[in-house]
Amino acid sequence: MLAVACVLCGALLVGTGHAATKPLLPGSVESPAQFVPPPPREPTLAERAVQIARTQLGVPYVYGGATPAGFDCSGLVQYVYAQFGISLPHSSSAQGAAGTQIPESQAVPGDLVVMDGHIGFYAGNGQILHAPYEGTSVRIQPIWTSDYYIVRI
Repeated sequence: MLAVACVLCGALLVGTGHAATKPLLPGSVESPAQFVPPPPREPTLAERAVQIARTQLGVPYVYGGATPAGFDCSGLVQYVYAQFGISLPHSSSAQGAAGTQIPESQAVPGDLVVMDGHIGFYAGNGQILHAPYEGTSVRIQPIWTSDYYIVRI
């Protein structure tokens, strides 16, 4: 029996190793290789965080808010990470300092988008999921400035 791992996805190809010398005949039950998919990957913390944050879309902005009754920007981040037992301060700058800054090119949905006085979740495709300001609600929109950095918790 021969097992070879796919270099692209890690899947195993299992077979007898005789495919090149023993052609498969119509109706044959032996196959030269059988595809075995890789085990399912556990979602990352960032992926799980943005899933929770998405459930809060439409919740109204409330200054100082950190519950599903109303959020401000850092209250939303604080609430989401608390669901995973991670305690973050209720401050955008302190939350930005709590993680590791990464290059924008490595950002994945769920990483934090940190601006001067504001924070939210990277939602993919140059967008932010955040609680913007009074009179709005938690939403996803394009990142409107180039003056930000990405942090991974």
